[in-house]
Amino acid sequence: MSKREAFLEAACREKVEDFLRFIALHKNKAEPFDVKEVVEEMPREQREALWGRLESLLREILLELPPDRWEEEAMQQEAAPDPKHVRAVVDGVALVAAVSLKVLQDGNSYSALLDIGHRLHDVLVSLPESEASLQLHLQELFEAWWKMGLLGREKFGRTAFLLSLQKSFILKKPGAEIQRLWSLHNVLTVLDYTSEDNKQIIDLLLQCFHRPSHIRSDDGKRFLVFLFSWNVDFIRVIHGSVKNQLEFYPRTMTTHIAEIYFRAWKKASGDFLETIESSCIQDFMQNAIFLLRTSPVHCKVRQIVSYFHSRKGCHRVDKMLYNLYRPILWKSLSVPNFEVRANATLLFTEAFPVHDPDLSNTNVERDITKQLETAMGLLDDPHPTVRSNATLGVCKILAKCWELLPPAVITDLLKKLVVELAADSSSSDVRCAVFKSLTIVLDNPLSHPLLEKLLPTLKYSLHDTSERVRTAFLDLLIKVKAVRAAKFWDVCSMDHLLARLAIDSHSASKRIVGLLFKSFFPVNEPEREWCCRCIILIQMNPMAARKFYQFAHEHTAATNIIKLMLAIRRSLNSCIQVNHDLTDINDSNKENSTLEGPVLPEMAVVSSLLEVVVILWRSVEKALKQNQEAHKYTVTKFGNVMAKYFQAFEDQRSTVPLIQLASFMPPTAVPTFSRGVLSRLRRMDPEAPPAQFSQLLDCICSWGQEADILELVSDWLGKSTPKQGDKAAKSRAVRIQEPVEAKPDLALAYLEYLFSHSFTREKVLALDGGRLKQLLTLLGNWKSVLYDHLRSSTEDPNGPEVETALKAFEYHGRLSAHLQHNSTEGRDYLLSLERVAEWVGDKVLPFLAKRRSDEDGGGERSEKSQQLARRITEGFLTVCRDVVLVGLGDETFKSQILYLCSLILISEAGYMCIPAVLALLKEVANSSVPDDDIQDQESHEDSSTVILGGVANIFQKIIELLASRLRKEPEEGQLLCQSAVPGLSDFLQVVQTWDAALLSGVYSTVFAVLIVEKRHLLQKLTQTEEVFIPQSVDEMPPLSSVLLSVILKSPSVTRSFLAEVSSSLASGDLSSLTELAAVLHVLAVIKQTGKCIGGTKSAAVSVQKHLEKHAVSALGSNELQRVIYESSVKTLNELLHL
Repeated sequence: MSKREAFLEAACREKVEDFLRFIALHKNKAEPFDVKEVVEEMPREQREALWGRLESLLREILLELPPDRWEEEAMQQEAAPDPKHVRAVVDGVALVAAVSLKVLQDGNSYSALLDIGHRLHDVLVSLPESEASLQLHLQELFEAWWKMGLLGREKFGRTAFLLSLQKSFILKKPGAEIQRLWSLHNVLTVLDYTSEDNKQIIDLLLQCFHRPSHIRSDDGKRFLVFLFSWNVDFIRVIHGSVKNQLEFYPRTMTTHIAEIYFRAWKKASGDFLETIESSCIQDFMQNAIFLLRTSPVHCKVRQIVSYFHSRKGCHRVDKMLYNLYRPILWKSLSVPNFEVRANATLLFTEAFPVHDPDLSNTNVERDITKQLETAMGLLDDPHPTVRSNATLGVCKILAKCWELLPPAVITDLLKKLVVELAADSSSSDVRCAVFKSLTIVLDNPLSHPLLEKLLPTLKYSLHDTSERVRTAFLDLLIKVKAVRAAKFWDVCSMDHLLARLAIDSHSASKRIVGLLFKSFFPVNEPEREWCCRCIILIQMNPMAARKFYQFAHEHTAATNIIKLMLAIRRSLNSCIQVNHDLTDINDSNKENSTLEGPVLPEMAVVSSLLEVVVILWRSVEKALKQNQEAHKYTVTKFGNVMAKYFQAFEDQRSTVPLIQLASFMPPTAVPTFSRGVLSRLRRMDPEAPPAQFSQLLDCICSWGQEADILELVSDWLGKSTPKQGDKAAKSRAVRIQEPVEAKPDLALAYLEYLFSHSFTREKVLALDGGRLKQLLTLLGNWKSVLYDHLRSSTEDPNGPEVETALKAFEYHGRLSAHLQHNSTEGRDYLLSLERVAEWVGDKVLPFLAKRRSDEDGGGERSEKSQQLARRITEGFLTVCRDVVLVGLGDETFKSQILYLCSLILISEAGYMCIPAVLALLKEVANSSVPDDDIQDQESHEDSSTVILGGVANIFQKIIELLASRLRKEPEEGQLLCQSAVPGLSDFLQVVQTWDAALLSGVYSTVFAVLIVEKRHLLQKLTQTEEVFIPQSVDEMPPLSSVLLSVILKSPSVTRSFLAEVSSSLASGDLSSLTELAAVLHVLAVIKQTGKCIGGTKSAAVSVQKHLEKHAVSALGSNELQRVIYESSVKTLNELLHL
């Protein structure tokens, strides 16, 4: 039996295993059996018989187990048809059907094959998602069926198309599926757009315009362009979908969208072309003109329209732009709205010239002349935004059409820009636009001769008051230099550039250095020339020289920077030789045997050169550390001459950079100087400013001798405390051969510098814990000095000063924070701060009492102790605030500090510390809000709720204290309220992150104070003439005025406050006429600001419900109550009609 006959016999239910064996042989590349060859060799009758037998086999096998039950049967263990077996049979039949399509010839009957196709189609529709392989084989079969145009192609093609469309959204790499989708795009021509059956396909097609994979790929673009030709109505749907998503497209995606629109327009004709032009392209044009510039869609629309402008130059595009712009563009250039004019100006100048290509040359020239006159008129527009856009547009026109425009027009336009608009005093934006836009003109070489004459008139723009204008002008000079349009120093003189470099901002200075770099650092010249240029620059402007070399490393290699440093060293050596005959500094290689640099008799130049060396060394310090050989060489070279430099250059200005240079080198490189640094610090005058010791401290730390300075500080602080008796002082003097007086103020100044700079702070904190703990203990001992000052009635002339003790107390807290931050475990240093809090509560707060006068001077003493107690308390609260601010305070610490705050506020004069307490409350509140990513969220929320509840209670106490002080001491209370305004503003802004219950508690306190104070004022009225509606916060009672001014600073705070007003009214807590009138007075003040209109009206509606209840009672009451009611109704009506 031949292979054909055996294969034919196997195509039945009884011999299905043989059939599957043949399919397996076909798939095995090592076997010679090929189904395609077998089917090709079959005569027509035999093929038809094969298809019939396969159709019967497929029907029978699917009756036993339909596709929708494959997954169910796979889960069962009973005797049932094996889903794998059924899948294999279906896959085999699909394979034979696909092969049969390839050998099918015209005129052949394929009814049985068509039946197989229908059955396989039913299988494909019912297939579960897990059958991806079989799904692909069936999809390929129906794709081939569609392409051959056989019977049933519409049905099969639609299914293959839909499946491919769905898979293109699911697959991670949909490239192949998008390619298949494009190959099936003609399926859409047989689908009815209006049919409900195709709604799913339409929705999926619209999604294609939101998928980057479809928009970016070539086949995807072809497919999307084709969709514009499916149905005229579908074009409008596509355009609406694209506009809705345009805001979310990145810039690159928008470019692809613009290309798709352009290609669709290019291929369209008839109604399709008209619809694309009128409904899509012109709609984009209108949106580009009428949308606000702040709209997130505006820039995307402009990008799409600009794509069409970039295709200008061909007849069809020019004609289309002319026809579509004609009804909208020219009107928009003269409308009252400046934003519309500004947008239209950009489109007009970008599309210039907007002309009809079918007109004669004469008419075209006439139209262009009119458009140039329009552009000139736009440069005179009253609004600066329009003038700025017109400036940009005119420069683009000049750059693009220079050779086509009349010379007189070009000259007039440039003079308008350079002479008038560059000096537009009404707008820095216009001036900035001129310089930014002129760089575009410079791209056209034909513009250089004329600009070379005009640009020098702009030289004073370098000193413009606006930094943006100055940087834009410098960018223009850089462009002039790059394109060689003119010599930049002819446009702006070197003296002006250096003067600006000396004083200008970082951004402008970088540009000036880039402009001048080759002039003062000619890397292609010998190193001697570099040094000469450096000296010339110093002589021209020393400040500019320092700024220049700060940025020099950004324009050349570190190697060249080091070479310049060494060249300056040789020049300095030459100066020493000439002035002092110090020939012993010559190196063994005789590099200084002759004058290799210029002679420098002026000490000012020498000092500047030393400063330049320091600046250069600092700029390449990192590179030197990475290259040990270069570092060693540089240190050796400078170390050989440092001692002579210190001898020769003794003036103050030279000493400063020399010390800085020494700090860059190891102490062994400068042995003479390094041995005396600590002695100089020890002998330093106690009142010396930081400038005298800061560099010495830098040297100490850079040499790794920070332990020595810490020991000196500890020694001074220890000797200055009262614990040091006379005997101890004497025994200490025996061990020190040169006793030096203790300088606690200088010690604290040293600590201030060491902990205020990151480099020195890291060095000090890296010391062993014992030294730092000793320093912490010594600083803590100064609390006893403060306590002595609090108790004493007279000043001890030999004892430590109170200011010194206060500084030591502050540094104790700061050092505790630093040590806690460096601590890897435990909370020892937080515990230290908590002990200080207890000390403040026990020892300091009793002195924070109201001053009392007596006959023996106790009043003065009491006042002095009270002020000192206040300063101690506020200083400690400031330290605690900083600890919480940087995230070091845990829950226990916050609780202890809040307890201290409560003790402060209940003390007799604790109100004086309200600003410091508010600042601390703000940080505690800010750090205690639960975070979403905390693992133990529930327990953290519980502890945070407790802390925030305590914060709210303390805030309530603060408000009560402010009200109390205003009643007892109005003037003092007013000053106190004003000092609390910043803290109140920050605190109310922070509580916006709280949950609703806690937030309501804070604002209910504020609202209650406002109502109580205003109600009290209304109840005191005796005459009807005294009733008035406040129009500003200044017309409210004192505390209400302060609180409302704080609330109205922030829209979010105002909204929260109004929500609390509505909530309080809804609860029925406010019902009396005076209370409702007080609420309306508050709302009237908020109304005058124009903020939160919706919240104000909502609160007014709540008031209306309660006020209506007083309509009858107010008429029967006294005259005053009636007037209050009538004024309230009037105010309410005004609020309801906002």
